[in-house]
Amino acid sequence: MAGTVWWKRGTVYQVYPRSFQDTDADGIGDLPGITARLEHLAWLGVDAVWISPIYPSPMADYGYDVSDYCGIDPLFGTLADFDALVAEAHRRRLKVILDFVPNHSAITHPWFAESRASRTNPRRDWYIWRDPAPDGGPPNNWLSNFGGPAWTLDPATGQYYYHAFLKEQPDLNWRNPAVRTAMHDALRFWLERGVDGFRVDVIWHLMKDAGFQDNPANPDFSPEQPEINRFAQVYSADRPEVLDVIAEMRAVLRPYGERVLIGEIYLPMERLMAYYGPDLSGADMPFNFQLIQTPWSAEAVSDLVENYEAALPDGGWPNWVLGNHDQPRIAARVGANQARIAAMLLLTLRGTPTLYYGDEIGLAHVPIPADRVRDPWERNEPGHGRDPERTPMQWDGEVHAGFSTVEPWLPLSDDAAARNVDALRDDPTSILTLYRRLLALRREHAALSVGAYRGIATEAADVFAYERFGDDGAFRILLNFGGASHTLALPADETWTVLLSTRGHRGGDGAVASIALGPDEGLILQKC
Repeated sequence: MAGTVWWKRGTVYQVYPRSFQDTDADGIGDLPGITARLEHLAWLGVDAVWISPIYPSPMADYGYDVSDYCGIDPLFGTLADFDALVAEAHRRRLKVILDFVPNHSAITHPWFAESRASRTNPRRDWYIWRDPAPDGGPPNNWLSNFGGPAWTLDPATGQYYYHAFLKEQPDLNWRNPAVRTAMHDALRFWLERGVDGFRVDVIWHLMKDAGFQDNPANPDFSPEQPEINRFAQVYSADRPEVLDVIAEMRAVLRPYGERVLIGEIYLPMERLMAYYGPDLSGADMPFNFQLIQTPWSAEAVSDLVENYEAALPDGGWPNWVLGNHDQPRIAARVGANQARIAAMLLLTLRGTPTLYYGDEIGLAHVPIPADRVRDPWERNEPGHGRDPERTPMQWDGEVHAGFSTVEPWLPLSDDAAARNVDALRDDPTSILTLYRRLLALRREHAALSVGAYRGIATEAADVFAYERFGDDGAFRILLNFGGASHTLALPADETWTVLLSTRGHRGGDGAVASIALGPDEGLILQKC
């Protein structure tokens, strides 16, 4: 394990900076707040903190519209604050992963101001401009991921610019070598400041069809889906040329040692695997969101794991994600009891797990009143908003849950007085304690982090069972996705002992021929 790169053996913890800790009493989290809470991450047992965008931004999409790729928005602090955060994280042996948003900039970025100044401006080709269609409308049928057309007319120059998301987020033209050079320079800027890697936003969008052909209709589209699903994004995303772009990014990181490149990719499994690149020249970890999109049942999850493991290219390292700032929280999707099963699943599968802040205290859906809605997607397409998974972290039972001394930018959960770190930290039965124990087992036993995986058939349809094994032993994981108890046989010629239950520590189950598994219970067994 000592010879394994850190991002294979470690665990990533995502922080949404607006919602982690406010230190300047404006109701919004900041960099000093993250620094102040690093001790929680060290105590919990994670290995890296991934920070969502903190760059200067007009905040049309809350930081995913960048106006300066080499700065810090005053809302979050200063470059000195960032340097202090990195230093304190490294002192605690925590890595720092920065969100990188190269597909589009803010409409206020100086590059775009130059680009739209005239058709002959040297930076015109830094963005994607097209003449109107013969009828004067958009150049093609491409749609925005946030609803409506993906083209906005600029009356001054008579052309449309392309934006895969908000009109305030014009897409950069990655076919222009000057754009690539500028973005590579931005990566180096942060690498020189000690950043340990990047999560690259919507990496599969970076290249578009050179001919700007219309996307074909999606035969499976239904009205309740987001409008973006009306067409298959055959020409507006996931173009084969993007693999060259990613390989170039990897080359920028290479001289800096063990830095990681993670790609955000919402694609079917067979396309996801392409982003490891020829000879693994692509993303170190193309984010695997399959657990978010798969029905929550033992059979479906078991099939997913088997298919994912089989699809990985030779040498490709797996990774698993249960939630993030764009998806409903795991406890909201599967309920409080199964959220514990999800935690054990995430932290015992082969590959690098990514935790989302607040999941360790079981945060679920937080209703957002109409007058508190912040997400532009919710305003464009009601029912698809992401505010409920971006609410403030709940630290204690005091006013505003210890997040701030003033009203937070988004509401807290109704049970914040009980569902907080202070209340759960010393409770041996809490989900927070479960997360900490699972993370401790991963660190103690290399078989649970970098060991091999083998699925196990059981007689119970609601149970997903598998083994992890390596030089330091073998472990059997039993996950009950159902509400009924089961008694499961163990190999007659082997002796097993219970290390951990999702209900807390459990002893007295060594050297038995079978094991009782309660409703909604998960167990980790160790081979003696």
